[in-house]
Amino acid sequence: MNRTSRRLLDLAPFLLFVTVLAIFGVQSPKFLESGNLVNIVVQASSTGIVAVGMTFVLLTAGVDLSVGAIMFVAAAVAGKMALAGWPLPIILPVMVAVALMFSACNAFFVTKVRVAAFIVTLATLFIGRGLGLRITETRAMNLPDSFLELGSARWLGVPLPALLFGGVLLVAHLVLTRTPFGRQVFAIGHDVEMAKKAGIRTGRVLAAVYLISGLCAAFAAMVSLGQLGAVSPKFGEQKEFAAIAAAVLGGTSLFGGRGNVFPGTLLGALLIQAIENGLVVVNADPYLYPMITSVVIFISVWLESLRNRTR
Repeated sequence: MNRTSRRLLDLAPFLLFVTVLAIFGVQSPKFLESGNLVNIVVQASSTGIVAVGMTFVLLTAGVDLSVGAIMFVAAAVAGKMALAGWPLPIILPVMVAVALMFSACNAFFVTKVRVAAFIVTLATLFIGRGLGLRITETRAMNLPDSFLELGSARWLGVPLPALLFGGVLLVAHLVLTRTPFGRQVFAIGHDVEMAKKAGIRTGRVLAAVYLISGLCAAFAAMVSLGQLGAVSPKFGEQKEFAAIAAAVLGGTSLFGGRGNVFPGTLLGALLIQAIENGLVVVNADPYLYPMITSVVIFISVWLESLRNRTR
């Protein structure tokens, strides 16, 4: 019975995803049309990329609450530069630099000052959102058409946001499963003291996962800008919770040491976006959206609790 329970819990993300597809497919045939399914993948790209970076952090038993704020600051800087006439080949690397600067601060305080990751990234969240509001002057900025062209571009018929999501997913999967660094991430999540005794430089590994999280936030900001074509005062808001929910729904443990980006985090991100897309397709009450999102987060935490019990 215990083995059966474990198997069902491991398959939970896939079973939930199939159930959601079936429910909305019955409600509206348009939901299962190929165009809409592709749209779900494209819409999930931003959250999915952030969730991939969040998975690295969660695997070390940490958390990064600042990813949404990092996205906002990077997008705000990009918006100012774009309106000032700077070209995309310069703006995009600057976005990455801004994101890495914030994540480096997180890494420093977590590894050197030894402040709890929850506290550090919560502080960075408020600092980032305040700085972003200061840069944008709390007003929306409509960006040049070049950003929308970036979001609507296709390569070999595949939308560019989906390609970027797939590329990030592939690299992350290979790093976690085929490199010594990936094994060290899991080892730290299982038991950081034993990892130290085994000779792992835990400080460097922990710093690296926060930098990876910040890098993914920068890529997610690029995707969001390409899809929205504007920077609003709420840009990236609550993205951290969606990323955590996607990773945990995909089987990543909040206590570290267990999880994967493929197929776990991928399924989690697609599941969340499929629910949001399905609500739009069936013309549900918009006020239900945050309630449904909160239910998804509750289910993800509940499943994680059940997984820990069975183990």
